[in-house]
Amino acid sequence: MANTAGASFTVLFSICVTWALIAVLGRAAGGKVASGDVVALIAFATLNYLPTIIILTSFISVLMVVTRTYRDSEMVVWFASGLSLTRWIVPVLTFGLPLVILTGVLSFVATPWAKQKSAEYVERFEKREDLQKVSPGQFKESASANRIFFVEGVAGKTAVVQNVFVNTVDDRGTAVIVAREGVINTGPKGERYLVLKNGRRYQGTPGQADFQTMEFESYSMRVTSQTQDLEEDKDTDSIPTMRLFADDSNDARAELLWRISSPLTCLVLMLLAIPLGFVNPRAGSSANLIIALLIFFSYNNFVKLLESSVRQGKFLFALSWWPLHVAAALTVFALFAWRLNLNHRYHPLALLAAYKRSRNGAGQKAVSQ
Repeated sequence: MANTAGASFTVLFSICVTWALIAVLGRAAGGKVASGDVVALIAFATLNYLPTIIILTSFISVLMVVTRTYRDSEMVVWFASGLSLTRWIVPVLTFGLPLVILTGVLSFVATPWAKQKSAEYVERFEKREDLQKVSPGQFKESASANRIFFVEGVAGKTAVVQNVFVNTVDDRGTAVIVAREGVINTGPKGERYLVLKNGRRYQGTPGQADFQTMEFESYSMRVTSQTQDLEEDKDTDSIPTMRLFADDSNDARAELLWRISSPLTCLVLMLLAIPLGFVNPRAGSSANLIIALLIFFSYNNFVKLLESSVRQGKFLFALSWWPLHVAAALTVFALFAWRLNLNHRYHPLALLAAYKRSRNGAGQKAVSQ
C-alpha cells in the first residue's frame, strides 16, 4: 500500500504543481502578482491542494492493492485459509490512520495559513504604488486608468526606477514625460509623490502643433493621496480554525464543515475501497478505478453542496456536518455484509460441502429406489 501510495501521490502532486505553476505564471504575466512572489504563491497553492491529493491517494492505493489480490487469485487463497474480508480492516487502518491525521492537520492548520499568506502577498502587491507595480520592459496602466508607465530597469529593492516613460491623459490633453530615473517620496501628511529627475515633459493634443516642451532636473507628480496599510484578509477560508469555532456566522460554519469533512472523507473512502476492490480475475481492473473516481468526485461534490447550503442558511451546521459521512459509513457496512455473504456462498469449502451433500442425496435416492 505504501509503494502504491508513493507512486499515486507523485503523479497527483506533479499534476497539481503544474496546474498551480501555469495559473500563477499567468497572473504574474498579467501584472496581478509580483514576479518575485511566484515561487511562494506556487508553494501556497500546492499546499491548498494537499488534503485532496492525500484523500485521493489513500483511496486509490487501497483499491488498487485489493484489486490486484483479486486479479492474481490471492483472495481465493485468503478465503480458503479461513480468513474473512474484514481482516483487511486492521492493515488498512494501520496504513491509513497516519494519512487521516495528516489530512486533518493540513485541513485545520496548514491550508488556512497558506491561504492567508497567499492573500497577503496578492493584497500587498495590489496596494503598492503604480510605479512599483511596473515590471521592467512592460507597459502598466495606473489604477486611475489615466496613466501608462514604462520603466527600463529597477535599481535594487527600493522604489528607484531608471529610464521612466509616463503618458498621462487629462482635461488639458496628453502629457508625455521621460526621465533618467524616478523615486517615490512621502509627504508630511502621508501623500505619495513620484519624483522624476533629469527629463523632459511634452504637453499638448495629438494632431495639433501647439505642443509645449519643458526640460527639468526634478519633477513631482502625486501618486496616491495617503498611505495604505495592509489589512487582514477576512475571507473565511483563511481564518484559523479556533476562531471559526468562536464565530457563529454562516460563512464560518460552512468553512468549518469543509475542514471537518476532509479527514472523515479520507477514513470512509479507505474503508470503502476494501469491498469495492472486488474484481473478476478473468476481467480487467480498469472499471474499478473509474468507479472509484466517480465515487470520489460525487462524495466531494456532496460535501460542497452541504457547505453551500450552510453558507446560504438553508441548513443548520449541527444537522449538516455528519449525515453524509454516516450514510457513507452505512454504505461501507452494507457492502461488507454483501461481500461476506457472497464469499460464504462461494467459499471453496462451502462448495465442497454442497457437492458432498448433493452426492449423498443422490446416493440415498438410488438406494431407496
